[in-house]
Amino acid sequence: MPLQNRVTPTGEIIATPYRGMFTGNRGIIHDPRTKTLTRRWASQAWLTCVCEFRGRRREVMGGRSWTELFFLDEATALAAGHRPCFYCRREDANRFRAAWEQGNGLANLSAREIDATLHRERLDGGAKRRHELPMPPQRLPDGAMLQEGAQIHLMLQGRALAWTPGGYRETDNEFEGALLLTPPSTLRALAAGYSPVLHPSAVELMA
Repeated sequence: MPLQNRVTPTGEIIATPYRGMFTGNRGIIHDPRTKTLTRRWASQAWLTCVCEFRGRRREVMGGRSWTELFFLDEATALAAGHRPCFYCRREDANRFRAAWEQGNGLANLSAREIDATLHRERLDGGAKRRHELPMPPQRLPDGAMLQEGAQIHLMLQGRALAWTPGGYRETDNEFEGALLLTPPSTLRALAAGYSPVLHPSAVELMA
């Protein structure tokens, strides 16, 4: 039975057999005896990490260390409110910080300062914060995610692709009352040129 450690674009942590392309963490949020979650986050640093790094191996939720979470792709992680890790993804993290600073008109920010902004933008009390769209959906930068009703969409080249735990699928592009899942500051980083790694199913649908 799969563990409850797969993160959706809404920030929920669910159980599904699809592992995804990235791992990451929000601190220690599990009980290693039962391998079950005890809370949704323990730190404002919500990270997105590579699944393989220097040959290291970990038992998932096996000890009293950070809780391994998994994401379909980087766009999913960004929508949930995560950012690239400066340890295992230093080059990507530096590109993200540069685009984040450019898009938000800031400079020389620490990771902690970015995390504090993201924490405000991703949460509404204990729930996921959804934001008003700053522009029509078709004009959102590639990698942005929005939600209409129960369906989550990835925007790519002006097209909407429906998100599922196992990949993307075709959907219509008509929206009424859609809300933005990607934190606004991250959206501005996407607009400034940060390109998230997307699941192969998104690339195939756009071919």
